[in-house]
Amino acid sequence: MTATGLPSDLLEQFRRKYLWWSPVDGRPFSEERVIAQTMNLGTYDDILLLEEAVGQARLVEIMRHAEPGWINDRSWEFWRGRLTFATRSAIPDRAPRRGFHAAV
Repeated sequence: MTATGLPSDLLEQFRRKYLWWSPVDGRPFSEERVIAQTMNLGTYDDILLLEEAVGQARLVEIMRHAEPGWINDRSWEFWRGRLTFATRSAIPDRAPRRGFHAAV
């Protein structure tokens, strides 16, 4: 069991299934990253498991603190609608984006 209540075996299952590359910095992926990637690419069965394991409030927090590129626009809209309706929480309209501002 992780600190947030997600069973370690489920976290590892999602990590193997949805994060198939090695982390750039060599450290293991954070629990938040694994959850966000599962939210982004997970099957409906997996997202039901995820919701049951961590709760909708935790998923709202993942969305509020997601880094650019973690959740695509389509998944963001799905989760934003689902979690806003269920929890009445305020979630940004759009997923975080990277910004590249070159000086001219």
